[in-house]
Amino acid sequence: MANLCKSSLFYSDQHLCYADILPPSEVRARIEVAVLNFLKILNSPVPAITDLPLINRRSNNSRVSRGLLADVSSIFLSHSFCTRSLMKANATKAFIRVWKVMEVCFQLLVKEKRVTQRELFYKLLCSSPEYFTSELQVNRTIQDVVALLRCSRYSLGIMASSRGAVAGRLLLQEPGQEILDCSACGSSGHAITGDLNLLEKLVIQTDARYITVVEKHAIFHRLAEDCIFNQIPSILITAKGYPDIATRFLLHRMSQAFPDLPILALVDWNPAGLAILCTFKFGSIGMGLEAYRYACNVKWLGLRGGDLKLIPEESLVPLKPRDLQIAKSLMSSEILQENYKEELEIMVQSGRRAEIEALYFHGYDFLGKYIARKIVQADYI
Repeated sequence: MANLCKSSLFYSDQHLCYADILPPSEVRARIEVAVLNFLKILNSPVPAITDLPLINRRSNNSRVSRGLLADVSSIFLSHSFCTRSLMKANATKAFIRVWKVMEVCFQLLVKEKRVTQRELFYKLLCSSPEYFTSELQVNRTIQDVVALLRCSRYSLGIMASSRGAVAGRLLLQEPGQEILDCSACGSSGHAITGDLNLLEKLVIQTDARYITVVEKHAIFHRLAEDCIFNQIPSILITAKGYPDIATRFLLHRMSQAFPDLPILALVDWNPAGLAILCTFKFGSIGMGLEAYRYACNVKWLGLRGGDLKLIPEESLVPLKPRDLQIAKSLMSSEILQENYKEELEIMVQSGRRAEIEALYFHGYDFLGKYIARKIVQADYI
């Protein structure tokens, strides 16, 4: 199995690692090579069970690749390996999980089917309950398979589960379907599909001048209901919290299709809000070898420290232990640019946090005015 890691299929001499988007036939071939290598070791004159060499997905193995021609930086993983082994008691089940997930993915690719991660979990829960007891185990194992085969989870036949929505001055057209006007989808917006292949094939058009990423669905709902995209020609997009793959994929597609449109993030003034912004901007270690793929040049519109004068003292609440934990993680990361660090330091030193809803103190229509003023002043970083 050690040879698998260094074969031309699975090894690159480049400093940075990434997962490819591959056709089903090549993914099946990579799975077959993995199995054949394993069987070869078992049938050798001196049989041995070796380790599965996987790319280490810890933050200490991450690197930030900064764009030379564009203001876009992305998180990559380097060539530092971890292992799953049948010879170590605490890794045996994780070792077997890799083969179980590869088996199901191979069957999916043969049948030309796709499943969501949740569907995959229930399939594995029924067929191998002694190995899979939670979705977290399935997610980690998927990332193990991605790290072993160097292909994206979508290439394995696993669809993204999407929570996201989009609204505003955006026209979408699926192949062979009528054009969908996202400005006429109501306050809930248009639900973003988890089928990345369909998102890739969408024909997209816009006359917008900005794209606004909104952290919270409630704020997205308010802005869509107020039709802010008519006051400020814009597209609204939300993942309803921490960004899912499909929402990030669509945002990345829009950033590629409309490279001149600034992407502005509206998040809470707390460490979690900044972490969400950074996930859209740089990617996330949790995505392993796919971390870089959906990064966009997102700017921080608000809330920021300079906006606290607009918020009543009573609306500022103490930071929670979880906030401090996220802040510590962000500060130790090399991805955070200097002005973001300064904002984070102010949060920690003040010991307080502010949510976007606090701006409603000035009336429910104030949020649109706040966004318009900051855009006119180009007050984003």
